[in-house]
Amino acid sequence: MGLFSNHMHSIHVSHHKDTADCESIVIPVPETVYISMSQHIGRPCQPLVQKGDHVKVGQLIGDVSAPVSAPIHASVSGEVTAIEEMRSALGSTDTFVVIKSDGRQEPWEGLKIPRCDTKDDFIRAVRDCGLVGLGGASFPTHVKFNPDNLDQCDTLIVNGAECEPFITSDHRNMLEHTDDIISGIRLTMKYLGLTKCYVGIENNKPDAIAKMREALKDIPQAEVVELRSTYPQGAERVLIHETAGKTLKAGQLPASVGCILSNVTTIMTLGEYFRTGMPLVKRTVTVAGDAIVSPSNVVAPVGTKYYDLAEFCGGYKSAPKKIIAGGPMMGKAQNSDGGVLVKNTGAVLFFDEKQAKMSEPTPCINCGRCYRGCPVGLMPKEFAKAFEAGDLERLKNLKIMECMSCGSCSYVCPAKKPLAFINTLSKDMVKEAGI
Repeated sequence: MGLFSNHMHSIHVSHHKDTADCESIVIPVPETVYISMSQHIGRPCQPLVQKGDHVKVGQLIGDVSAPVSAPIHASVSGEVTAIEEMRSALGSTDTFVVIKSDGRQEPWEGLKIPRCDTKDDFIRAVRDCGLVGLGGASFPTHVKFNPDNLDQCDTLIVNGAECEPFITSDHRNMLEHTDDIISGIRLTMKYLGLTKCYVGIENNKPDAIAKMREALKDIPQAEVVELRSTYPQGAERVLIHETAGKTLKAGQLPASVGCILSNVTTIMTLGEYFRTGMPLVKRTVTVAGDAIVSPSNVVAPVGTKYYDLAEFCGGYKSAPKKIIAGGPMMGKAQNSDGGVLVKNTGAVLFFDEKQAKMSEPTPCINCGRCYRGCPVGLMPKEFAKAFEAGDLERLKNLKIMECMSCGSCSYVCPAKKPLAFINTLSKDMVKEAGI
């Protein structure tokens, strides 16, 4: 499978993959972790522990019976010191279980390696792992792996593109945990009845491409697809087109075109769970930005504070002026370094004043770059006009809801218009109006 000649629109961004050669380092166990009960799309979990309880690593501490949800487990052993409401990385107020570590990291006695005979057993195990999309979407994996039309799906697409600037955590996992990725691929294909697998990796990661190709040589149904190093190759609709050659329309799920799509670190975590019985309680995270003394890839427990990550990486060269959870294109700006690591956080970026400075917008010059840069051929300039006029019908007719919020339009705009932000506001307006 080669690259398709009719590529979707994409843009060139500065990669800043300065930590690509930084082997992942396990951070010392933080003194206290703050574990959110809202770490997935869907219904938040309810705490299953109380203040004063002693918990161990991998112990279930949060769950809910809603179909779209994922259980949450203790990432450290120690005492539950509080159940409290706090501001989350997304700006909402969520419930957190606060655990003071005892420093021993004792695994919970109830851990066991899952045993599966059927597809239903496998789906149940995926849920028990607490697995969600670890590339940023945080959609519960057991739901994604069990669409209504699973019998019409034949292809697994593993997202190793990692197209956002700065982030290299997926890259390191492909190099450092290859066997678990292969195991996860085998398990997923076997129990979901899939006959093909494409692993999409951008060509700025030749070492990952080479290692994954070598590891996949014993799975003839699987292959690595070398992607262009352009943004946003990792977006769902783009990746499906560039690997399987299929067109996913706005609002459609990958299963509608016969595909099951999963991030490479999600697949890796699945393989690790079936090897060890330990659910999702930690993740590799890229800590980078010009405000950090030693940018690194670190393995940290879920619930680690951002300032603990920064301190482990040498602290600050200068006071950070902007902190972003995720990448600079689609990540979320934070109001302080007191935020906490959640399951789907692949990076925490600490920008100094120079990196954080925003250019002042100037008048539009009608250059058309925002249109040419949009992966799905939308017209951000026209969205902005309709938004300013409050013309919801025009926004709908211009297909505002097809916007992927990738940020490409803002990045390429020479006038530095906040087009992506306007698109988000426009989509919110149309949703609220119900048109």
